[in-house]
Amino acid sequence: MKKNWWKILAVVLLVFTVVAGMLSDVPRLAILNETIRNLYFHVPMWFGMILILLVSVIYSIKYLRNPTIKNDIIAYEAAKVGILFGVLGIITGMEWARFTWGEYWSNDPKQNASAIGLLIYFAYLVLRSSFNEQQQRARISAVYNIFAFAALIPLLFILPRLTDSLHPGNGGNPGFNAYDLDSRLRMIFYPAVLGWTLLGIWIINVKSRLELIRQRLYETV
Repeated sequence: MKKNWWKILAVVLLVFTVVAGMLSDVPRLAILNETIRNLYFHVPMWFGMILILLVSVIYSIKYLRNPTIKNDIIAYEAAKVGILFGVLGIITGMEWARFTWGEYWSNDPKQNASAIGLLIYFAYLVLRSSFNEQQQRARISAVYNIFAFAALIPLLFILPRLTDSLHPGNGGNPGFNAYDLDSRLRMIFYPAVLGWTLLGIWIINVKSRLELIRQRLYETV
């Protein structure tokens, strides 16, 4: 039980996020109205994606320094979970955009940059599948993973700020903290970030352990 405290915390935080996110009082802001509740889902998923992809990069670097199959598997599984969170972030963002911007996809710089970033990581999955030899696949994938993350950060956080954007916090458009004069959003937002991130780590933990077992069984056959 002591080793699983963080899993229990993840469940508690996510239950709190869903229940409080749907039922709690929120600021009544023009245009946003009730859709501001998506702040507890869309944004934390993207925060979780960044942190999980950072874990993937760290293990890619560890693989290049110490080429063990465990480092490669964790890097790969973390990348897949990060991509999953990115896709969920895109979907929840599109739903939010439909209500606040009038359409699912308006070619906003933030939307386009996010899509490009995800395509870069989809290419990572394709690259891995194109190699049969394990060490070659792991080494080339690790190098690509590092450059993919290095490209993702400016795509998400720098380039959209250099042009006009409807997205909060970009192109001169203020972020939500400029509107949130009380702390109602923060009380749920920060636990949501931690909850979604812990969920991602939990998935990585399970999938990595299963893959390591599969590899060991394969080696004994």
